[in-house]
Amino acid sequence: MASKIPLPSLNTEQIPFPVEIRGSQSKSRHSFGLVKNMPGKINHNNTLSQSRKTHIVSGVKQASYDKAASSVAAKTCSMLAHFWREIQGFNDWENLVEPLHPLLRQEIIRYGELVTACYKAFDLDPASKRFLNCKYGKNSMMREVGLQDSGYQVTKYIYATPDININIPIQNVASSSSSCSRWIGYVAVSSDESVKRLGRRDVVVSFRGTVTNPEWIANFMSSLTPARLDPNNPRPDVKVESGFLSLYTSDESDKFGLGSCREQLLSEVSRMLNKYKGEELSITLAGHSMGSSLALLLAYDIAELGLNKTQNQTQSQIPVTVFSYGGPRVGNSGFKARCDELGVKVLRIVNINDPITKLPGVLLNENFRVLELGGRFEFPWSCSCYAHVGVELVLDFFNVQNPSCVHDLESYINLLKSPKINQQDRGDGADDDDNFLNKAREFMLSRAQNFKMMPWKNAAGNMASLVQSLRT
Repeated sequence: MASKIPLPSLNTEQIPFPVEIRGSQSKSRHSFGLVKNMPGKINHNNTLSQSRKTHIVSGVKQASYDKAASSVAAKTCSMLAHFWREIQGFNDWENLVEPLHPLLRQEIIRYGELVTACYKAFDLDPASKRFLNCKYGKNSMMREVGLQDSGYQVTKYIYATPDININIPIQNVASSSSSCSRWIGYVAVSSDESVKRLGRRDVVVSFRGTVTNPEWIANFMSSLTPARLDPNNPRPDVKVESGFLSLYTSDESDKFGLGSCREQLLSEVSRMLNKYKGEELSITLAGHSMGSSLALLLAYDIAELGLNKTQNQTQSQIPVTVFSYGGPRVGNSGFKARCDELGVKVLRIVNINDPITKLPGVLLNENFRVLELGGRFEFPWSCSCYAHVGVELVLDFFNVQNPSCVHDLESYINLLKSPKINQQDRGDGADDDDNFLNKAREFMLSRAQNFKMMPWKNAAGNMASLVQSLRT
């Protein structure tokens, strides 16, 4: 069984934080310069906490901070082998998120960098023979993207396409009418040397976010549909967003002769688990934006099919953990409940100003499905409400000159590497809703401009007023 011993606290008082961070250590201030769980965190009674107090986090570059942070990182490396289960969410990150423990912070950054590798390796040059595929071979990819010391070996590339036949001129990087599979991410496994540092053999699947036209369209297919991934029990109450499910399950018989994204992933993960059976293992799925949706679908699929079950006497099942960066909602309350029941652990790292993390289900979501009337009353349409899964860690950054930065993965990671804090009370949340609508509009307009999404530009411009009218 996994250890329940709490992680020891590292001495972060000796870190030369910027002046804004040092100050007096109030109870609501985080010891390592990050934020507490988001407003709306689910408590033990499965109701929503209405606390709106948070920390504003913005990036800062300071040599003295980086040097001290590197020293702390070195200390945390020696701890990881002993406490990796807690870091992977065994206890739902209890006492590790608020305040954010340096060891967990280090791992969030590390897995985030494994996701950035997908973007760095993705070929967007139309003149290239590898256009919309990975620019490098599996043996050289980590080195080419600057992660030669990551301790992971890429074992398989993953391709996917949604089953969409709509011709909308969204951007010039891909033709909407072209439906052949695109490189979406990779599977990797920790090397023998890194196993000693990690404390186990780690199988990682990393997914990039939205780039191609069919993927953009899939993001807007917000209708819920039964997942039906378990052939022995279809579970019609477990529903997920149709576009994400399409990207995950569609079978494309293209020139590569590939099966669906799902078939590729389950085959390779099963192969890795069988190859290293008998060892301490973990399955870590990491993704950004749409990629985090695929990561969560895969995590649910693995657990639902029981692929992570083992006969090893030291563990009854292999931990399945999702690190989600700027991820949207994926399924309904039934999907969330089933993920919780199966033991799927999800840590969602979100920017509170990122509109993608509020979608789909801006109106019908976990905050709307239960009404307090002297007791809990659940609306009859609750099964149609989207719900986030897991524990949420909130960042807060926004640049009016570059609205799209709110969803940028490297902005997320850079902020985690160099935090700077000012405490702010957000009141009752009314202003947050208005700010979200304004920032969502600015974000979508910037994306429409960057990717020439002209058919949707007017829709993005009217999004705030549309949502406001539905709320009144």
